[in-house]
Amino acid sequence: MHRRTTGLLLATATITALTVGTAPAATATDTGTGATGSQAAARASDPFYRYEGGEPLSSYRPGDVLKKRTLNYHVVGIPTPVKAIQLLYRSTDAQGRPSANVTTVVRGLGSDGDKAVSYQSFYDSLDPEDGPSRAVAGDVSLGGLIANAESLVIAPLLLKGYDVLIPDTEGQRAEFAAGPAYGTYTLDSIRASTRAAGTGLDGDTEFGLLGYSGGAIATNWAAAMAPEYAPEVNSRLVGFAEAGLLVAPAHNLKYTDGALMWNGVIPMAVIGVARAYDIDIKPYLSEKGLKVYDELEYGSIVDALGHYPGMTWKALVKPEYKDPNSIPAFTEAVNKVNLGQAATPTVPGFIGQGNAGWLEGTYNNPPGIGTGDGVMVAGDVRALARQYCATGNAPVKYEQYNALSHLGAMPYWTPRAMDWLDDRFADKPAPTSCGTIPPGNSLAPEVPTTAN
Repeated sequence: MHRRTTGLLLATATITALTVGTAPAATATDTGTGATGSQAAARASDPFYRYEGGEPLSSYRPGDVLKKRTLNYHVVGIPTPVKAIQLLYRSTDAQGRPSANVTTVVRGLGSDGDKAVSYQSFYDSLDPEDGPSRAVAGDVSLGGLIANAESLVIAPLLLKGYDVLIPDTEGQRAEFAAGPAYGTYTLDSIRASTRAAGTGLDGDTEFGLLGYSGGAIATNWAAAMAPEYAPEVNSRLVGFAEAGLLVAPAHNLKYTDGALMWNGVIPMAVIGVARAYDIDIKPYLSEKGLKVYDELEYGSIVDALGHYPGMTWKALVKPEYKDPNSIPAFTEAVNKVNLGQAATPTVPGFIGQGNAGWLEGTYNNPPGIGTGDGVMVAGDVRALARQYCATGNAPVKYEQYNALSHLGAMPYWTPRAMDWLDDRFADKPAPTSCGTIPPGNSLAPEVPTTAN
């Protein structure tokens, strides 16, 4: 079939499938994956996700391909004519341990393999079965519907001729909000795509990074970590485009505390980061907190949004831990995932951020933190962009959308981000907002306090 016809079929199938309805949910079984970690690593129902080789994962380089398969790209369980290549590859988790992860490669219309976009999904889930690779393979789950809907973003990229990579940025343990792991999984996905036969990508392929919300976490951490973790990848990055970014999670906790919709994401993030760093958070939780933990341990953002209106941090923890910084493991973990403490990217960036969180039921304006888009803190994102400008990365473009909330900013920002990436691939000079970005918040590490 002609590649243009195939691409148009994908776009049509995407739109059609998203209006058809939901197919029966896939059933997960508890089988091992071979990746390091807790019970979360045992939820892969598809044997493709399990590394079962005779050699330890540590004997492979990050980005080495362990398995490969080709299948039809599915949308809400419906196969399209477009082929997708999926790779199981060796990566590194948040604690620096060898792990196995999966990415998907889709060839662009008329592609010659010279340019590719790594698209980081905002699937935001604590269940590995909700990852985008599962959606592409035909699995359907409530939490995985987001990854299916994102085909509406991926299709235009393919029609423009970009090859597209879609890594499972949270890994096989669903380490939600653990930014350093997002970064290594994304960078090793790029490495794997250029080492696997049949992808059309190689050591000369240029890459752009693109992601919103949870995908922005992966995008920014990958850009920040690339110079040291994957310098050969960094040398081929044309830039990173992101919006709706999580910068300093401790600030987000205070900003969304008691909100009507987004406060359910806070226990999700606590669970995900605790999982990534093997922290037992349960001893600090109240009876209410333990109930919420059980409800969300393998839940997705669909299970969290709007399910706990008005719920506060104080309700989730025992009275002596009403100050989150009184939990040593908490402060240690949130400091590890604070982007303000990470390195400055060396490639151009485009950062967008909404600031009308009241539209989504977040009315807080805490001192030193301020407002945001409902879940992400605008002052944190401004501070990060200014920090990049001040530490040697001048081509940073920053836009703040004061009339848009988290959900509303994405459809406005996405085409602008695609145009920005088009210009980077075309070697046009990158624009900069340095010198005009308003002041933001302190991104200093959290300081432990004493429980009382």
